[in-house]
This record gives sequence, structure tokens and C-alpha cells, in this order.
Amino acid sequence: MARTTYDELLDAGVHFGHLTRKWDPKMSQYIFMERNGIHIIDLNKTLSKVEEAAAAIKQIVKSGRKVLFVATKKQAKDIVAEYSKTVNMPFITERWLGGMLTNFATVRKSIKKMSNIDKLTKDGTYTNLSKKERLMIQRERIKLETLLGGIADLNRLPAALFLIDVKKEHIAVSEALKLNIPTFAMVDTNSDPSNIDFPIPANDDATKSISLITGIMIKAIEEGLEERKREKDDEAEKEAAVAKAKADAPEVADRAPAAEGKRSRKVAVEATAAVADDAPAAADTTEE
Repeated sequence: MARTTYDELLDAGVHFGHLTRKWDPKMSQYIFMERNGIHIIDLNKTLSKVEEAAAAIKQIVKSGRKVLFVATKKQAKDIVAEYSKTVNMPFITERWLGGMLTNFATVRKSIKKMSNIDKLTKDGTYTNLSKKERLMIQRERIKLETLLGGIADLNRLPAALFLIDVKKEHIAVSEALKLNIPTFAMVDTNSDPSNIDFPIPANDDATKSISLITGIMIKAIEEGLEERKREKDDEAEKEAAVAKAKADAPEVADRAPAAEGKRSRKVAVEATAAVADDAPAAADTTEE
């Protein structure tokens, strides 16, 4: 079943590109026509690219890895943050800090600092500080939460990036390229899709368009998480069955010698009876 339809893309305004004078020639393969000085995106290409990107992102998540969502433009940040939280994926919606991927160790130190501040407030040390120190710590905590709150649980580099507007997030794209991290992105007619592994030609300014495409990616992630959970449950059942079989094996082994002993005793009794039957005949022969 298709993840979306031509009509849904049309209703969301996914086909509206930028003014023709602002276009990037590398997007020509995804442009259907020009109307009133605006480029119109080929929705047939969008449909195929959405399916391709969704299938790839599903496999990444199914393997147990994380996808980092990046959207710092005003009309996209709230949508992306809300969607990302539903599947427990990391996100950046305020500002991309230079070196967030290439200098990830330093970023992790800032995240650790944020957790240390939280510990201060819990163990009572925070209340022993002066009013000025508390205020400074509080401001620093708010700043760190704003910039890094979305990646607080990200312990290692993400397996992929999903971006809204690659032109605005060009620093994130260049860092992903350096580290060979796959990129998924909505690319408008003014963007360069050549550096994106899974480009989705779409209007990256309209909230409906952003919500529709991001929602499709989130559904693919949900499918990947569900399949991963099912596989884990199946493995757990198999392991439990194997463990049970091993536990039952000694009982079977114990029964086997007992049964063998019974058969041996039966054979011995039958042999004794046979000897007893032959004894009178032997006695008669001796008398003669």
C-alpha cells in the first residue's frame, strides 16, 4: 500500500516550488513545469522518492539505530519536535552548533554538564548556593536545554539525518558528508539535491507540506520499531523454548537408565525361570 497519494500531496501544496529566478539547475529533473513565474514540482517523482526514503529509514530504525531530525526554520521546528518525540528520536530545532557531529565528544560534555546541573537540584546542593550562583546556573541550564535538549539521550552519532530545507541546514549536510552519515531531506526548487542520499522533492516552506512528508517518515520509523520489537519477542520465545528443552533433557536422561534397569531385571527374571524349568529335566536324565 502506498504511503501517500497524489491528491494528498496536491492538497498539502507539496508541488509549489520557488520563483523561477531562485531555482537551482540541479533540481531540473524534479521540476514538472513553470506557471506564473513559479516552478511546479513533479509529484510523480515526489511519490517515488517518498517511498524510497521511507523504506530506507525504516530499515535503519529496525536495526536499532537513531535518526536525527534537523529543522531550524520557524515553520518547521514545532512540527518536527512534536513528531520526533512520538517515536523517541533526537532532534535539533533551535540552532545547529558547528561541529555537532564532527566534534560530538565536546557536545556530549555539554549534555553531561546539563545532567550534572539536574543532579545539583536533586541532592540539595543547589539550595546551599547564593542567589546569584543559582541564577547563573539556572540561565545556563535553560540555554543548554534550548540548544541540546532534543539530543540529551543521544549517546553516539546518529545513523542518519532527516532535514527540512538543505539550503538552510548546509552545515549539517557538510558534517554528515564528512562522516559518511546518510541524509534524508525535503529539497525545494532552490536547493541542491546532489549531496543528499535520499532527496524528497517538495515544498519545504508550507507547514502542511512539511507536516505531511515528516509524518510519512515518522510512520515508517514506527513500522521499523514495531518490527524490531516483534523480532525481539520471537527471539526471546525461541530462547525460552531452548532453555526449557535443556532443562527437560536431564529428566529424560534419568528416566532412560531406570527403564533400562527394569528391562535388565525382566530379562534376568525370565532367564532364571527358564533355568528352573530346565532343572527337573536335567535331574530326570541323571537318574536314568
